[in-house]
Amino acid sequence: MPPSESPEATPVSSGPTGNRLTVLSGPSGVGKSTVVAELRRSHPEVWLSVSVTTRTPRPGETHGVEYFFVSDAEFDRMVAAGELLEWAEFAGNRYGTPRAPVEQKLAEGTPTLLEIDLQGARQVRETMPAALLVFLAPPSWEVLESRLRGRGTEPEDVIERRLAAGRVELAAEKEFDLSLVNTSVDEVCGRLIALMK
Repeated sequence: MPPSESPEATPVSSGPTGNRLTVLSGPSGVGKSTVVAELRRSHPEVWLSVSVTTRTPRPGETHGVEYFFVSDAEFDRMVAAGELLEWAEFAGNRYGTPRAPVEQKLAEGTPTLLEIDLQGARQVRETMPAALLVFLAPPSWEVLESRLRGRGTEPEDVIERRLAAGRVELAAEKEFDLSLVNTSVDEVCGRLIALMK
């Protein structure tokens, strides 16, 4: 079940430079984290929103770097207080984007990037319609499944849930402003930077 889009991104009209939120989304295992890590390394001027999550840290993850790891009670408090721009539940854990830092960076004119799932992207589309939504697609379904299984960090039932969600997420690709096929991390980063600037 390969994605329908070609490696070339479809054109999109550009918004005001420096103050347009860019959202990167795509199925679990497609390589979003790898792309974002390279983007942060090669373009430190881009600000990446750090999500909050109720998920337990994976080996090597640091609080405040990959995520802000919070309790269920703290997450509930943030939702109730309207402190999250978007939030979603996935594989038994919740993830969300703190609103205030995003609004501050946009007001300062800083290139701002969110790496979030499909549910979150849909919420951002509603709350910030001017945001640019970019879908990161795998070269093929087989590549996506191989990447998910190759992680070796999750039990089979979680992998199966992620694969099922991946099918749904791939079907939603047309909701995004454009698609980038992740055949080369460097190329994807280059396209993202060009879009953001």
